[in-house]
Amino acid sequence: MKRLRWQLLIVFLALIAIGLLLIGQQPVISPPAIAPQPIEGGTYTEGLIGSFLRLNPLLDNSNLPDRDVDRLIFSSLVRYDDRGLPQGDLAESWGISQDAKIYNFSLRKDVFWHDGKPLTAKDVLFTIELLRDPDMPVPEDLRNLWKDVDVKTFNEYTIQFKLPEAFAPFLDYLTFGILPEHILGGLSAQEIIDDPFNAHPIGSGPYKFSQWVTQGTTVEGVSLVANDDYYQGRPFIDKVLFRYYPDQEVMFNAYEDGEILAISRVGDEIFDQALQEPSLNFYTSRLPQISFLLLNLDSPKVPFFQNTNIRKALLKGLNRQKIIDRIYHGQATIADGPVFPNTWAYYEGIQRIGYNSEEAIDMLKEEGYTIPAEGGAVRVSEDGTKLVFSLVYPDDENHRAIANEIKKYWNAIGVSVNLTPVPYDQLITEYLEPRLYQAALVDLDLADSPDPDPYPFWHQTQATGGQNYSLWNDRQASEYLEQARIIVDPKERARLYRNFQVRFVNELPALPLFYPMYTYAVDQQVQGVRIGPLFEPSDRFETITKWYFFSEKVLQVKDTESP
Repeated sequence: MKRLRWQLLIVFLALIAIGLLLIGQQPVISPPAIAPQPIEGGTYTEGLIGSFLRLNPLLDNSNLPDRDVDRLIFSSLVRYDDRGLPQGDLAESWGISQDAKIYNFSLRKDVFWHDGKPLTAKDVLFTIELLRDPDMPVPEDLRNLWKDVDVKTFNEYTIQFKLPEAFAPFLDYLTFGILPEHILGGLSAQEIIDDPFNAHPIGSGPYKFSQWVTQGTTVEGVSLVANDDYYQGRPFIDKVLFRYYPDQEVMFNAYEDGEILAISRVGDEIFDQALQEPSLNFYTSRLPQISFLLLNLDSPKVPFFQNTNIRKALLKGLNRQKIIDRIYHGQATIADGPVFPNTWAYYEGIQRIGYNSEEAIDMLKEEGYTIPAEGGAVRVSEDGTKLVFSLVYPDDENHRAIANEIKKYWNAIGVSVNLTPVPYDQLITEYLEPRLYQAALVDLDLADSPDPDPYPFWHQTQATGGQNYSLWNDRQASEYLEQARIIVDPKERARLYRNFQVRFVNELPALPLFYPMYTYAVDQQVQGVRIGPLFEPSDRFETITKWYFFSEKVLQVKDTESP
């Protein structure tokens, strides 16, 4: 009996221990979390540099202030995310034929114009017909493309595009704003250019035109109101007011005086002042531009440019980061090639050529360029060829400062540069197009081109009559670009562009310098602001429907089990 009592006691204690363990495994209620929930209300006011011309997406190509306003009023078939991948806007879905020549689009059925009429495939077809019209002032490449595309509508919400040949970057050409056929139909292109619609537009975007802000006969701004029926959800901010200013100084003063809450772009003129404002939040993003030093690879006057190692030595001899810090106030990043970083086509493993003046000098020596025994500042080869050439650059303050920095760094490694400033249009027509230059400082503007497609600048066929100003004649690189233009599979295209970038850096037909940055400043009152890499400045409004002023606190209670 004594032995049995001990056994019963052990069992009893074991049951108590198990009970305590089970109690410990009961769900634990976390303390309530308070999460801000955006609510509607408020007026967002932003300053723009320039003035109003026409609020019409087919007529705003040359006026950035109009493009910014149009971005909120009008919709397009597709938009691009910050990695350059197409996303449906008016398009609910699309399919591409196996030969990449036919694109079928299904439109959303919940989209209405600001006057309540439904938006249909007829509106898309109508807008494309305007793009084809020779009297409509649209970019020539856009008009020429649409002349060769067969467009059909199968019903109110289905439209087909048939291309004469496969062209993978085609989706880039579907980002134009759609115009209402029921308002502008029947008018000629010339009549549309002068129509009152351009001052009182009706679109289908997140904001509606409300009224003009005027002082006498001068238009000082434009007021927009939230579209309650916007198909992607009503914006939180009730009103958006844009005000026009002649320059950045006046715009910054307007912010200090409380007239506006945001500065559309913080440039060099006001950068230091703006940094001192504690209430301003800064948002910086890459612009769709690449600064290059183009080298004429086919000029007999500069035969050393045909030597890959000489080109690499020239790049190694430039302290690009210091140039960025001095001239751009740090608002640029070093460029490693012709494809934008953080996009789907960019190759992260690309070789990066950094600044190293000693290595640059060693490379020049290895190629036979030395300082003469009798002395001097310029390196000379055994056959008497001097490392001397002219650099043409745009005649403005920014490019002048960059050109002088380049000259200084190259002088330090024994390379002499003669600087030639010219107006930008003259640089193109009198130097680049006829290939009558030795080296040129240029900015390649790839706005509205989320698809990388480096073909126009680097394919060998573009060396004559095209934009391959460096005259790079590389068959291997050209084959990568040819294939990437006709294959729609993104993985295969990414592989081809990776190979192209590796080839580009290995050969270095031109010297990549910087990717300029766009700096946007918004008062801290405005919440939820987020911008990614820009393919045009108005892309900063990509997430504006999520911006807000006010929020309410919501208790969130979450049950969790302890481990």
